[in-house]
Amino acid sequence: MTTSTADGVGFRSKRGPVLIALMLSTGLVAIDATVVATAVPSIVQDIGGFASFPWLFSAYLLAQAVSVPVYAKLSDTIGRKPIMLIGIGLFLLGSILCGVAWSMPVLIAFRVVQGLGAGAVQPMAITIAGDIYTLAERAKVQGYLASVWAVSSVVGPTLGGVFAALGIWRGIFLVNIPLCLVAGWMLVRSFHENIERVQHRVDYLGAGLLTVSLTLLILGALEGGQAWAWDSAISIAVFAGGALLFAAFLLVERRAAEPVLPPWVVSRRLLATTAMIAFGVGAVMLGLTSYVPTFLEGALSTSPILAGLALAALTIGWPISASQSGRLYLRIGFRNTALIGITVTVIGTAVLALTASVPSVALVAGSCFIVGLGLGLVATPTLIAAQSSVEWNERGVVTGTNLFARSIGSSIGVAVFGAIANAVYAGTPHGETDPQTVVAASCAVFLAVLIAAVLTVVAVIGMPATKPVKQVHAAARE
Repeated sequence: MTTSTADGVGFRSKRGPVLIALMLSTGLVAIDATVVATAVPSIVQDIGGFASFPWLFSAYLLAQAVSVPVYAKLSDTIGRKPIMLIGIGLFLLGSILCGVAWSMPVLIAFRVVQGLGAGAVQPMAITIAGDIYTLAERAKVQGYLASVWAVSSVVGPTLGGVFAALGIWRGIFLVNIPLCLVAGWMLVRSFHENIERVQHRVDYLGAGLLTVSLTLLILGALEGGQAWAWDSAISIAVFAGGALLFAAFLLVERRAAEPVLPPWVVSRRLLATTAMIAFGVGAVMLGLTSYVPTFLEGALSTSPILAGLALAALTIGWPISASQSGRLYLRIGFRNTALIGITVTVIGTAVLALTASVPSVALVAGSCFIVGLGLGLVATPTLIAAQSSVEWNERGVVTGTNLFARSIGSSIGVAVFGAIANAVYAGTPHGETDPQTVVAASCAVFLAVLIAAVLTVVAVIGMPATKPVKQVHAAARE
């Protein structure tokens, strides 16, 4: 194993091409998370399946979430580069297939392939950054990666709208082809790692049980109260089946020679609390992402573009604070930095919840910007704290677990917030078409988001007060 020379973080540094490749790869996932939404009417008009279109998002999210722990474990076994290239390849294949889909069920199936690729790309990008950059540099690098999401939050919906307006919705998937090829080529050319070839035993049974059990549990959380009632027979069966298979997974992991999700991931206080924090971050972020545009469009009849720009303030605030968080955690520690961040997040969500009864685009955008600033000071330091507490051969699992917790938080958060909103809509005759009802439902959701932020404070307080060690070189296998 060799070390990287600390020659700066910019694009012109020796590691610049790798950073560009990581940003391109992250951009694939980030844009795809938003570009489909604005093209849904055109897709439905062309291939039908209006009743099934929510699965375009659910299937993608399920595939991405359940595959993250498996990829994370494999990356600690065979290296980051092969897993990253596999992820890019699957995403490329899924994009091509989606671009030629002839029906909604087929398109949904191909979205699963895309999701399996995204499940490798996002965590591997963050893990590779943790490998090749020093502790002091990682916050700035995370700011670069977070800025990709900020740009994508504006570019994605706009690009989807343009393709939809031109009547070529398939272009939203086919545009990924050159991006995938460039990202893969740059990664092959610029990123080199030296892996110690050791015979490993792959935990196929554990991986299978984890995938199926989490699929059922996330499926139940996503579709409960939507596709079926929470207390229906199918809902109970889905949750019960998922719980039983997850219990079987825990038993298998106890005896596995190389478990896909080692017990130490949840037994170490730092890793457990940072995963809980990631769960809260996921719930808060997707709660706002899902309901801010609906709130503004339904309450004020604002255009989708203006509503999207108000929400974009959140993803603009995040990279600003994330890139500067290194200066804080190197001085005052990871937990204190996260405490500042979660306090700012609570303030932002409180302002949004308290002012939602008097709708205002400016107030919503300002609140989202404050929340984004807070989340950047929470998500980045806690993730880096978790990464810095382990060696190379454990960093993939730790990063994957953190991002997996964020995905689960997003899934469950959306399910809970959706149930709250639907309960409000169900109590009025005009439902979501009545501006006053939209305001009432949004107020209830934003209050729930505030509660999620306050609960995350507890997890941050429970985080051990570890101080970062100032590294001169990054432990990267190049």
